[in-house]
Amino acid sequence: MDVIPTKVESLDERLLIFGDDLLERLWSGGKWTEGPAYVPAGRYLLWSDIPNDRVLRWDETTGHVGVFRAPAGYANGRTLDAQARVITCEQGERRVTRTEHDGSTTVLADRVDGKRFNSPNDVVVAPDGSVWFTDPPYGILSDYEGVRAESEIGACHVYRADPITGEVRVVADDFERPNGLAFSPDWTTLYIVDTQRNHIRAFEVDGDKLRGGDEVARCTKGQFDGIRLDEQGRIWAAAGDGVHCIHPDGTLLGRIGVPEVVSNVCFGGPKRNRLFITATTSVYSLLFNVNGARPVHSPVR
Repeated sequence: MDVIPTKVESLDERLLIFGDDLLERLWSGGKWTEGPAYVPAGRYLLWSDIPNDRVLRWDETTGHVGVFRAPAGYANGRTLDAQARVITCEQGERRVTRTEHDGSTTVLADRVDGKRFNSPNDVVVAPDGSVWFTDPPYGILSDYEGVRAESEIGACHVYRADPITGEVRVVADDFERPNGLAFSPDWTTLYIVDTQRNHIRAFEVDGDKLRGGDEVARCTKGQFDGIRLDEQGRIWAAAGDGVHCIHPDGTLLGRIGVPEVVSNVCFGGPKRNRLFITATTSVYSLLFNVNGARPVHSPVR
């Protein structure tokens, strides 16, 4: 591990950032790192090195990095469910899976209306156990981040998998490249990135449906990718020059500079005030005064 000076900017009085003024580079040596998820029970971070088809694991207590799974189905985004099981989007296998506590894998969704998905990209879990995920074509465009293939669906949608029946259905069908997604802290809003259009949209969650979809923000540097929310409802978005913090009204509140193009972020640590950042070849972290939104697996205290 080494440390790298960074520029942490507060651009609006609604965001006062203080804490570390150095990024910790926890690991480097990937080709395109993605999908960070912190597992509190084990105090470790998982992330994907997609072109190398592996998932790596960083131990918070020792700093050790090792291979968690390889091959890994060209895994991309992941999250935890209410039982703290890991839910993963596998681009190469074109499916969403759950890793059980004994290490076995359960397929949650691999097709809709009899057709295989393109390449599931990022995923979130709602309090009712439903699994919501995006399905752009990045894993089938070439053999670099998956397995080259034709799309069976012919479009890129956002889906919901029912926790009881397993039924998968489209909840949003007007995207070009749906990518990162995250619920608001009260679970009433689902924010979804469209990387091709380079914006974030906000949808009202109405049971098992989405309504609305207004644009919230456009990226000012590079493209938006993965997103997470803090407990104040602010959006932390991966961008070309680092991590952008955006108010739900669309105002750019602040920015954390990162020396590589950022793909995704997540909050972790015992107090959820450590921001983990996957960026091109490396994984970084920053300990600061912002706490991530309470995840679905976290007990209320």
